[in-house]
Amino acid sequence: MVKNLTDKDFVKETSTGVTLTDFWATWCPPCRMQGPIIEQLDKEIGDKVKITKMDVDANQETPMEFGIMSIPTLIIKKDGQVVDKLVGLQSKDQLKTVLAQYTN
Repeated sequence: MVKNLTDKDFVKETSTGVTLTDFWATWCPPCRMQGPIIEQLDKEIGDKVKITKMDVDANQETPMEFGIMSIPTLIIKKDGQVVDKLVGLQSKDQLKTVLAQYTN
């Protein structure tokens, strides 16, 4: 299940293993298209990658810290360190390919 993160729990929740965080907002059409892709990805590879989401309107500190100017932005972390940042709508296959670099 995709977990919704806040500024308070982001660091703790993304500090170990491989994590993918989708930074999004309810008013953003591409974000609404990315949502179902994130859900499918979680069903398929959620055992290897912790998949999370953060609403940038409700949580502004973390997106500012990472310099997020456009949404959707997806940040991949491995053991707490940012290893990749993808801006814009991403297909499930694109995400699987990128994530495979960090999980295999």
